[in-house]
Amino acid sequence: MESLPDAIVQYILSHLNNARDVALCNCVSKRWKESLPYIRSLYFPRNSFDSHSGSDSPDTVIWKMLSTIVRLEELVVYSPFTSAGLASWLLLVHSSLKHLELRMDNITEHQTCLDAPSKLDCISVAKNLESLKLWGVLMANPPKWDVFKDLKSLEIVGARLEDPALSSALRACPNLTNLVLLGCEGIRSVSIELPFLEQCKLDFYGLGNCSLSVTCPKIELLEVQGCSWIRVRETACLRSLSIANNAGRVYMVDFGKLSALEFLSMRGVQWCWDAISKMLEWSSEVKHLYMKVEFTGDLETLLPFPEVDFVEFFNSHPKLQKFDIHGAMFAALCQKNSLKNVEPGFVIPCLEEVVVQVRSPLNAEQKMSTLESLLKYGKNLKTMVIRILQMKSSHSSTDDFFDEICRLRFMNRKVVRIE
Repeated sequence: MESLPDAIVQYILSHLNNARDVALCNCVSKRWKESLPYIRSLYFPRNSFDSHSGSDSPDTVIWKMLSTIVRLEELVVYSPFTSAGLASWLLLVHSSLKHLELRMDNITEHQTCLDAPSKLDCISVAKNLESLKLWGVLMANPPKWDVFKDLKSLEIVGARLEDPALSSALRACPNLTNLVLLGCEGIRSVSIELPFLEQCKLDFYGLGNCSLSVTCPKIELLEVQGCSWIRVRETACLRSLSIANNAGRVYMVDFGKLSALEFLSMRGVQWCWDAISKMLEWSSEVKHLYMKVEFTGDLETLLPFPEVDFVEFFNSHPKLQKFDIHGAMFAALCQKNSLKNVEPGFVIPCLEEVVVQVRSPLNAEQKMSTLESLLKYGKNLKTMVIRILQMKSSHSSTDDFFDEICRLRFMNRKVVRIE
């Protein structure tokens, strides 16, 4: 290092980002100390001040480090801090700062919403941000943000939100292309209207009864968990869609034509059959379909899926290449009359991979017939995975069914495997 030109030393040290490493390098030599102001990113881990014994508070230590940096572009702080400390840091670096990630740690602090300014309010000074990620956020009141014109990515993980506060925050970020809200509770109804949004991941924690409206003409990827009512009308660019509800029920879905959709995932304990049938109808161009819904039925009534015609289903999804089928949907394809409409010349043209989850020996004959039909008519089928889970029965039918599956695997060992 001593033989290298100053410019090379500066370039090497500018790639440091851990605050502890930066502090140690600052003590090596005068030459190294003079190079450290050119770092672009600074990261304070959770335990940065666990053994701190100096007279300065952690907020002051961070301020002093930031004050020596010429042009900081990224700041990540996981260690505890105060709103006053955050405000002082951002006043130093706001003009150059592009990426900010903070562990807020105020999700349980009810008094936080009365503080002035709050940690959320302090962020408004960083007007040139391109990405913002927040952990452990309490957003009971609308944050006092001006418009972040350059902000392209907003991620909030582990938050307690109120509907008006979230709506206000989204209005301050009109040019987002990426929105992630994970592990968020308190939301009842949310409307997202962002003209440039391309990727959106939403995970709402609670009773699973949220309502969601999305108006984003450029949306390409949408993942939703915890909503019962979902409306997405502008879907011309939508390629990947995942809808899940682990705590509640999916009652209503309203989508435009899903002509560009390649991947569809439907998961949950209970979906209204009308919602399932509409999604299957709209997603006729899908290439990868994942279905793990246990029951249908309205309100509190849990019902099995109605019979699904095998031929009609695959004729309605001619581009399907991979099919993950679990629980009730597999049972629906295995009913007595599901295969009655098979005509000469019928094929499943594009199907290459099938993953089937089997949990019960009931209707074993129909299930075996369906598995054999997938092998027979899937002319391009390369892999069939049969997962046998929690098949609990003392009846001999369980052993007979398992023997039949093993026979199927032996007869088609290049394609079929059992997990």
